[in-house]
Amino acid sequence: MFKRIGVLTSGGDAPGMNAAIRAVTRTAIHGGLEVIGIRYGFSGLISGDMIPLKVRDVGGIISRGGTMLKSARCPDFKTQAGQRQALKNLKQQGIEALVIIGGDGSQKGAFYLSEMGMPVVGIASTIDNDLPGSDVTIGVDTALNIALEAIDRLKTTASSHNRAFLVEVMGRGCGYLAMMSGIGGGAEVVAIPESPCDPEFIAQAFQASHERGKAHAIGVIAEGAKFKAVDIGAYFEIHQARIGFEVRVTTLGHVQRGGAPGAFDRLLASRFGYEAVNALLRDEVNVLVGIQQGKITTTPLSAISHTKKPLDLQLLEMGRILSI
Repeated sequence: MFKRIGVLTSGGDAPGMNAAIRAVTRTAIHGGLEVIGIRYGFSGLISGDMIPLKVRDVGGIISRGGTMLKSARCPDFKTQAGQRQALKNLKQQGIEALVIIGGDGSQKGAFYLSEMGMPVVGIASTIDNDLPGSDVTIGVDTALNIALEAIDRLKTTASSHNRAFLVEVMGRGCGYLAMMSGIGGGAEVVAIPESPCDPEFIAQAFQASHERGKAHAIGVIAEGAKFKAVDIGAYFEIHQARIGFEVRVTTLGHVQRGGAPGAFDRLLASRFGYEAVNALLRDEVNVLVGIQQGKITTTPLSAISHTKKPLDLQLLEMGRILSI
C-alpha cells in the first residue's frame, strides 16, 4: 500500500480543478496517506517545487476557479532528460504514486511516467472535452455556461441594432465548446476545426437569416477554425450591403476559464478526486478516472494516451435546422 502520494494540475486550468485537489487531499488523508502538492504541473516535478498538503490547506477552495497548485506548459518534460529528473525528484521526496489532473497533454505525460515505473491515476479535466474515457470532463459545464451567457447578452444588443455577431470561443484543436454553445445559443452557423467553413458560407447563412426577417444573427467560431473570427469579420465588411447586417466580432478568450466552477463541475471534480484515491488504495493504477453513461469509471492510460474523442458532427446539422 502507498504511504505518500503527489497531486498536480497540468495544462490549461479548468473550473473545478481546485475541487478535485480538495477531494484528492482529504480522501487520501482519510485513508492514511500523506499528500504532497506539486506546484506548476510537470515544471514543478522537474524543479522540485513541492509542498505538503493537510486537510486545512485545501479548505475553502471548492468554490474557487483556477488551481491553487498553479499550472504551466513544460516542453522540458517531453524530453527523456526532463522525465528522468522528474522521476528522481519524486523518489527523493518519497512520493510513491501520482494523481495528475488535466487534459490530453497532461494524460500523455501521466502515461510516460507510468511507463517509467511511477504508478499514476489521471483525472479528466479540460474545457475542450476531448479526452477519451470520459463523456464529460471537469470544467466543461462551467465554460459552456459562460459562453452561453455571453452569447445571450450579445443577442440582446444585436437585436436592438440589427447586427450580427461573430463570437470566437476557445478550442484550438477541438470544436466541442463552439459547437455546443452555438447550438445552445441558437447560432445560425458554427465554425470548428473538425468541420471547416469559409467566410462566404457564413455570409450566406447570415444573409438568409436577414431575408427571413430575423433581427440579429450569431456565428460561433472556434479559435482553431480554419478562418479566424476577425478574418471573417473583415470579409463581411466588404459584403455588408449584401448580407444586410452590420457585423461585430467578439472574442471571449480566457474569460471562459475564469470564475467559480458551477455546481456540476464542483460535484464532478469531487467524485473524480474521491475515486482517484480509492483506485490507488485498491492498487488500480495507470488509469484515467472519468464518467461514462452516468457512472464513474477508470480507463487504462495506454488506451487513451494517443487517441482523441471524436465529435458528433451530426449535431451541427441539427443546430442549423433549429436556428431557422
